[in-house]
Amino acid sequence: MSRGQDNWISSLSEAQPVPYWLEDPGKPALEPALTGFETCDLLVVGGGYSGLWTALIAKERDPQRDVVLLEGREVGWAASGRNGGFCAASLTHGLPNGLTRWPEEIHKLEELGRRNLDEIEAAVARHGIDCEFERTGEIDVATETYQAAELRDWHKELQEQGLADGIDFLDEAAVRAEVNSPTFKAGLWDRRGVAMLHPAKLAWGLKQACVRLGVRVYEHTPALTLKQYGAGMAVRTPYGAVRARKVALGTNIFPSLLRRVRSYTVPVYDYALMTEPLSEEQLAEIGWQGRQGLGDSANQFHYFRLSADNRILWGGYDAVHHYGGRVRAEYDDRPETYAKLAGHFFTCFPQLEGTRFTHAWGGAIDTCSRFSAFFGTAHQDKVAYAAGFTGLGVGATRFGADVMLDLLDGERTERTELEMVRKRPLPFPPEPFAWTGIALTKWSLARADAHGGRRNLWLRTMDKLGLGFDS
Repeated sequence: MSRGQDNWISSLSEAQPVPYWLEDPGKPALEPALTGFETCDLLVVGGGYSGLWTALIAKERDPQRDVVLLEGREVGWAASGRNGGFCAASLTHGLPNGLTRWPEEIHKLEELGRRNLDEIEAAVARHGIDCEFERTGEIDVATETYQAAELRDWHKELQEQGLADGIDFLDEAAVRAEVNSPTFKAGLWDRRGVAMLHPAKLAWGLKQACVRLGVRVYEHTPALTLKQYGAGMAVRTPYGAVRARKVALGTNIFPSLLRRVRSYTVPVYDYALMTEPLSEEQLAEIGWQGRQGLGDSANQFHYFRLSADNRILWGGYDAVHHYGGRVRAEYDDRPETYAKLAGHFFTCFPQLEGTRFTHAWGGAIDTCSRFSAFFGTAHQDKVAYAAGFTGLGVGATRFGADVMLDLLDGERTERTELEMVRKRPLPFPPEPFAWTGIALTKWSLARADAHGGRRNLWLRTMDKLGLGFDS
């Protein structure tokens, strides 16, 4: 082991294997578990962003609507409290993915995405949610010469398509004037399309807003079964049951109560590190006065940002799928990935050598074959679902909540008319084919990163089938 590698490993010696966000002392008290029976107009299953936004918007649309929300553990404990806090306007997991899949709708999708982000910002203010919301934008950075050329070409294409409003190309000098890393060769700055926030505080604030509006929230209450009951639906829980006229499912990574939906998503584990707070001198070394979110342009990419107390969150790169699509608590901790991420961090910011990491954690993301959310109904439109957000759900889940409520209310809206909403992605094949295909894709993406971005036959075939990853 080299001296540099030894320093990278030692930087992790005091890192706690827990999400930094969930340790915040402002965490609200838990709501009780359901014991007995409930009836309501709308039952929301899932206490992450998807369920919370659905419950909140349902009450805002109709204050008289009787709403119950069930959470299997604690509100925000899973992906909603573990992510990087990038709240993006994109509903399609990035413009490249959206332009490839829905070229005829992309302008409408971008407009709806911007409007959705505006609504999130307004809701945070309206409900007094202290989630450290900063609409600083995001810079996609090139760390290879070919990536810099690709970013420049992509910016030209956006200009030709009329999609470049608020997006600026930065050459090497300009991007390093924003954030000083010797690895940065160019950047594409989306100035208004992304906000940074504290993910757990957003979830907790949404819970408190729901409760104030009259939503009955039950934590540590997993939904076990979903069945028709008379003119409505019934959900059984460990100590009781809920009968509801309509049900919205926001369970995402966890097995859907609708068995037919389960083959459309697979869990992928993502990991992140959090540094100790940087000193004023360290901040001066790297600049970053604009506090933008950052992501690099590789297939195996990193995302990184500053917290309110000037720590750096550094995540991504490894995306780990376990055979059979299993979701287990032990998968949340992966020291071999932490060591890899630490090495990448100090390669990006060698001027921060000696910085320590205080937290290291992981969590599962639900992905689908088109890498952005899909929607649907079941049981004669009494049940709606949204899933497959693929790591960009901080913002897009609010749009998904609007879609689910439109579908449950039987409303024909500009959202429900979208091809993105009307059509579902291809399902994943059964094992061992799913695991083999994902492993081969990961290997091919890493190979492309190492060979100037050139995509091999497997990736080109996946592109032609509409299964190519491009975000």
